[in-house]
Amino acid sequence: MSSDPWGRVDETGTVYVRTADGEKVVGSWQAGSPEEALAYFERKYEGLVVEIGLLERRVKTTDLSAKDAMTAIDHLRRQVDEHHAVGDLDALTKRLDALVGTVEARREERKAQKARQADEARQAKEKLVAEAEELAASEQWRAAGERLRALVDTWKSLPRLDRKSDDELWHRFSHARSAFSKRRKAHFASLDAQREESRKAKEKLVAEAESLSHSTDWGATAARYRELMAEWKAAGRAQREHEDDLWNRFRGAQDIFFQARSEVFAERDAEQRENLTRKEELVAEAEKLLPVSDLKAARAALRSINERWEAIGHVPRDARPKIEGRMHAVERAIQDAEETEWRRTNPEARARAAGLTGQLQDAVDKLQKQIDSARAAGNNAKADKLSRELEGRKALLDQALKGLEEFGG
Repeated sequence: MSSDPWGRVDETGTVYVRTADGEKVVGSWQAGSPEEALAYFERKYEGLVVEIGLLERRVKTTDLSAKDAMTAIDHLRRQVDEHHAVGDLDALTKRLDALVGTVEARREERKAQKARQADEARQAKEKLVAEAEELAASEQWRAAGERLRALVDTWKSLPRLDRKSDDELWHRFSHARSAFSKRRKAHFASLDAQREESRKAKEKLVAEAESLSHSTDWGATAARYRELMAEWKAAGRAQREHEDDLWNRFRGAQDIFFQARSEVFAERDAEQRENLTRKEELVAEAEKLLPVSDLKAARAALRSINERWEAIGHVPRDARPKIEGRMHAVERAIQDAEETEWRRTNPEARARAAGLTGQLQDAVDKLQKQIDSARAAGNNAKADKLSRELEGRKALLDQALKGLEEFGG
């Protein structure tokens, strides 16, 4: 009979293993010596040790599922329980029991982790849904559309929830996207309709602008072009493919008109500047008539100047007040000289002036005598009153005498 600490072989060739519950039959060995029998079953034990060690490392270092790990443990436990090996089988059982605890702990840990991930995914998807529903009311069509597409990509990258929760959130998310798309489609359909109306309105404006481009009614046509420009701005934008072409035609028609007007105005301005030079020469000639020494000659000279003045034509508008003011000053001076001469040579006016002067002189003489009599009588109050009246009559007399001097004395 042969034995070691964990097993023995009896005289019949039966192999036993020692366990905490006593010896257990491992098997029968007839092919060789007892030592060879024990060595054979000890190698089987070492094989179990290696397999359990490998499984322990897999459980600790890989993402082996709990289900697969338990299947592997059960498989090894059956081998240990069947006692087909010689060694410390109780130690292997304890290692397998400990490994079950590790797997269970890993199962709970993964379950908790999965729950956390699911909660995080739920929160992330709820956040996506809330943002999508907010974007659904946006009118920032490009930015909101791009953001919604980015939210879809984010949604796809998140793990699925339970079917009910995931479906409910996806329904809200999808509904928000659909609502935005519907509003955007309606907006651009309306915008297209508006732009078509704008195109039609601008076609009419272009047609009128082109019909006016060769007009020579400068003032009225320029005013109408200003009105057309205001109408153009109020009409809104047409479709992009039409807007630039319409604007080029509209602007081109205006350019034809205003270029022609500029050429005409430039020619007219040059003529008016020449007219201004000629009128300045006439004004200088007229101003030499002052002061008037020979009224008849001055009147004749002014008539000649006025005739040449009228024949010259318009001057630049900004120069007109000054040049005409200078000519009017000469005309007023000659008119004043004519009025003075008329008053001086008018017999009736001279007689009236002389008569008035005589009457005033008589009144002054009479008042002076009354004042002298009152003072001689000692009536100074009456004398003072009459003196004040006398001063007024003398002032009138002085004026009358000056008027009479204008008639030559």
